Amino acid sequence: MDSWPIPAEPVSVSEEIKKSRFITLIAHTDGVEAAKGFVESVRSQHPDARHHCWAWVAGAPDDSQKLGFSDDGEPAGTAGKPMLAQLMGSGIGELTAVVVRYSGGIKLGTGGLVKAYGGGVQQALNQLATVHKVPLTEYTLPCDYAQLAGIEALLRQYEGLIVDSDFQASVLLKVALPRSQQPGFSARLADFSRGALHLLPIEE
Repeated sequence: MDSWPIPAEPVSVSEEIKKSRFITLIAHTDGVEAAKGFVESVRSQHPDARHHCWAWVAGAPDDSQKLGFSDDGEPAGTAGKPMLAQLMGSGIGELTAVVVRYSGGIKLGTGGLVKAYGGGVQQALNQLATVHKVPLTEYTLPCDYAQLAGIEALLRQYEGLIVDSDFQASVLLKVALPRSQQPGFSARLADFSRGALHLLPIEE
C-alpha cells in the first residue's frame, strides 16, 4: 500500500450494559512495541478493572504480521477477536483498541460479550478522526556540492526530504521519498545531472 489512514488523536467511549461498565480506548500506535505500551498504560490507568481486552493493527492495514488480540480472561473468542474484526474492517492502520470492563455481577453470555466488545470498538471508530500517512522509502544519493540546491528543489516537487547529509570531499545524502514519486524523481534527477546521479537503495 502506498498510503493509509491512521488515527489523528486518541478517542474513548463508555457505556453500561447490564451493570457492567465498558470503556473503549483507541490510539495511534506505530509498531507492536508502541501497541504493547498503550495496552500497559491503559492497565495502569484502570488497575481495578476486571478485564483489559485488546486488539491491534500495528502497521499498514494489510500487514498481517502486525495483528494481535487478547481476551484477557473473558471466554475465548468473545472479546479480542470481535475487536480485531472491527479494526480490520475499518481499513485504518497503526491503531490499538483496549476495552476496559468493570463487571457488575450480571452475566452477559458469550453473544452479549461479543456484542459489547465489538460494539464498543465500532462506536469508538465512528468517532475517530484520521489523517493520511504516506510512508517514505529511504535512498542514498552521492552528489557534488554544486548539485545540492538543485536536488533540494527537486525533492520538494516530489514530496521528498533530506534525512541526513555527510559532507566530505563530495556529499553523501540520505533522502526519503513516497514510493509512488520515486520513478518521476529519478527521471528528473537523471535529466538534471545528465545521467550522472542515481538513487541507491539502502541495504537492509
